[in-house]
Amino acid sequence: MDYNFERCLEKKKLVKFDAEKSLIKKEIVAAESDLKDSQDVLKLEKPKLAIITAYYSMFHAARALLYSKGYREKSHFCLRAAIKNLFVDTNLLESSFIDDYDMAKDLRENADYKSDFSQEGAEQLIVKAEKFLAKVKTLLAI
Repeated sequence: MDYNFERCLEKKKLVKFDAEKSLIKKEIVAAESDLKDSQDVLKLEKPKLAIITAYYSMFHAARALLYSKGYREKSHFCLRAAIKNLFVDTNLLESSFIDDYDMAKDLRENADYKSDFSQEGAEQLIVKAEKFLAKVKTLLAI
């Protein structure tokens, strides 16, 4: 078991819970909506907003995965740790997807906290968010 995953469990930043299918679906709908919003605002040449919403598309898709395994997160860091432990380390998800999630998180934090963003970064992130969501939907058979 991954050290970060264990720490998140110990600190109650990851907790077991019974997720209904409707809650998993709700996260997928949120991911789809955020992805569409990111594409729309990119067309308006608003890369900061495109980056933020593309990240949240990936966040909600990752939550759907987490819920499918019976866990709920209480931090972005622990969501990432859980996805790595439950999906990447078990070969259900290729490691490139966690790398893409890390990139998305970094781009979102830079856009939010440092006003550091670009149109090119937003375009790249949207492509990664599209692939991430498609993979999650395949894994969840949605």
